Amino acid sequence: MTSYVDNGTDNPNAKRRKLEVPSYVALTTHPTNQSEEVKLNWGAKSPKERRPVIGQQQGAVPRNTIGAHGGSYSIYKALAVATGSLDPHYIPNLHNTEPPFEIPPNPSWYGDDTYKTIMSMDPWGHIIKDAFADELKKGIDIRPTIAVTKAHIDVPEIIDFVRKGEMKPDGEILHENGKISVGKAAIDPVWYLPGLAKRFGVTVAELRQHLFQHTNGMFPELLTRTDLDVFLPPVGGMTAYVFGDVEAIADPDRKVAVRVHDECNGSDVFGSDICTCRPYLVHGIEMCIRMAQAGGVGIIVYFRKEGRALGEVTKYLVYNARKRQEGGDKAEEYFNCTANVAGIEDARFQSLMPDALLWLGVKKIDQLMSMSDMKYNAIVSAGIEVVDRIAIPTDRVPADAQVEISAKVFHGYNGGGVYKVTEEDLKKVKGRGEKSQRSWRRRKQ
Repeated sequence: MTSYVDNGTDNPNAKRRKLEVPSYVALTTHPTNQSEEVKLNWGAKSPKERRPVIGQQQGAVPRNTIGAHGGSYSIYKALAVATGSLDPHYIPNLHNTEPPFEIPPNPSWYGDDTYKTIMSMDPWGHIIKDAFADELKKGIDIRPTIAVTKAHIDVPEIIDFVRKGEMKPDGEILHENGKISVGKAAIDPVWYLPGLAKRFGVTVAELRQHLFQHTNGMFPELLTRTDLDVFLPPVGGMTAYVFGDVEAIADPDRKVAVRVHDECNGSDVFGSDICTCRPYLVHGIEMCIRMAQAGGVGIIVYFRKEGRALGEVTKYLVYNARKRQEGGDKAEEYFNCTANVAGIEDARFQSLMPDALLWLGVKKIDQLMSMSDMKYNAIVSAGIEVVDRIAIPTDRVPADAQVEISAKVFHGYNGGGVYKVTEEDLKKVKGRGEKSQRSWRRRKQ
């Protein structure tokens, strides 16, 4: 079956090209005898033994994963193919895409320890050109799931610290103009379902069934392809930023500073003052720079888990509920408002988070910029020692974020001796929003 599409519908002179559409669509596939060439052996000690992650439809070689490369971006790829902008059979040219610095294998890349072995990303995903050179020469379409590069980043607050003399440029990590030199890695999720099921304390069958049901049947192979243990979920990935010498991570005589940060677009990008997200992220960057300047290394891992992995729509609904409740935005009702809207207070499942640190080879964190016990417990469970936990400085907390910080500390977040909140204190903390609440009530009337 062949259809025709315009390349650029706004252009009346646009050339029309053929777009191949299959005469039938397979709604699901069923187990077949996978060749040894592609059968994945998760936890193997070498990429050759483990074999490549293959998520592309191709003729001679079957996929060995459920889902599609690129996660949510696979939808945009589908649109590009549908509109004729992209050849559905195009294979990326990976020339000159290799990492500019090495992240060497370590014991966390292989094995079967539920918590200390990587289960939610492909540790070999950044070096497929070397690891799977023979397969690539055969024309097998293997896609990287990790990309490593170097960059300069601009953080206005850091530039201001340099201008005020509060941070001193060293010319290598922090420059005179306030720019910061970093190494960074973009990481797509690659889930080994048996390993994740053990972490979550459920059976593999239960995990597969709930993933299938609660994506409204989007991935029937979760049920029909029980021979495929790896899932490429359509969720956001993460980016790891390394400040200083990456080799310091594995050196027990050099110190490591870490901030693991979950996305908050409203604060991180647009500066919303209802939470501490950007201030804590900036504080983490500052501490990472200082650690690198002192001969250690700093690591920021930025996860795309907007709104505690409940989503930005849910987050904004919660904001409305917090401000419109009787008495306005109150610290004592902070978590209840989220649970009332979403049915759960937090869906981030930090047990997946340490994999990025394990991939980098982190064994000890001298300074962990986090007050979250969920993050701390997940890191320690992964076998990573945490020497010191650093709370966000009190002068970095926006006035309207006192509701958030007070509620979190009262409910168990580690205040590092800086924050102490009693039940009586909690009842007194209220946020801005009384004016907007009155305005909303007038409109309702």
